[in-house]
Amino acid sequence: MTNRIDATLAALRAEGKSALAPFVTLGYPNMATSEAMAESILEAGADMLELGIPFSDPLADGPTVQMTSFRALENGMNLQTALGSLRTLRSRGITSPLVFMGYLNPFLNYGMEKFARDASDAGIDGIIIPDLPPEEAPPYQAILESQGIYLIPLLAPTSTDARIEQACKQASGFIYCVSVTGVTGARSELSGGVEGLARRIREHSDLPILVGFGVSRKEHVENIARFADGAILASAMLNSVSKAPTEDAAETAARFIRQILGNDRS
Repeated sequence: MTNRIDATLAALRAEGKSALAPFVTLGYPNMATSEAMAESILEAGADMLELGIPFSDPLADGPTVQMTSFRALENGMNLQTALGSLRTLRSRGITSPLVFMGYLNPFLNYGMEKFARDASDAGIDGIIIPDLPPEEAPPYQAILESQGIYLIPLLAPTSTDARIEQACKQASGFIYCVSVTGVTGARSELSGGVEGLARRIREHSDLPILVGFGVSRKEHVENIARFADGAILASAMLNSVSKAPTEDAAETAARFIRQILGNDRS
């Protein structure tokens, strides 16, 4: 069975289109609303979705995602309930690629083999683990890929050529290109080094490249489309959601996506 990530990104590439992959923290502002946001974002035109699993020490995340993770943890969100949300989304007919993004400790605590089976059954397509270096990834990658789940690597402007080569050899699905040396968060301008990083990655892999960290505006997404296959955005959208009443969160997120895509109907 073809992984949904492969099918979606190949179809977009064939059409000359760039992918948009927003990020939602599961459990923020509450469980039901985060699920509704996921649905509304995809209905608004997003191509795939990252589902953030909250963790107490999110070392790669800036203030916005830290805040949403803290709130989600207060709401009782954990890996088991995240799998429940995943099942709910699939039961509602969502066929787009869904990718978990979370830190290694909760997966180890759950048990990687058990997680891989349960996540595959629930309908996950890939997983991003920011604190798992490529040197330590192969045993976990083998477990995940035995269940059809891709382990997506992250590469940053500070990545050495050797690290890029190693990550690309192991990669499946797509390569997450971190645009900045720092944490997640909305920024007014993209780093000038991200295009060079994408070129360095291209020397070692033909897999799609998606750029994240700091992607905040329509102009950023359009710029990324010149040299990569898609953009990942989180904090700017979540900032807009945090300023709206909880009952308006799903529509607020959808409106943000429509504005990014240039088809706002509001």
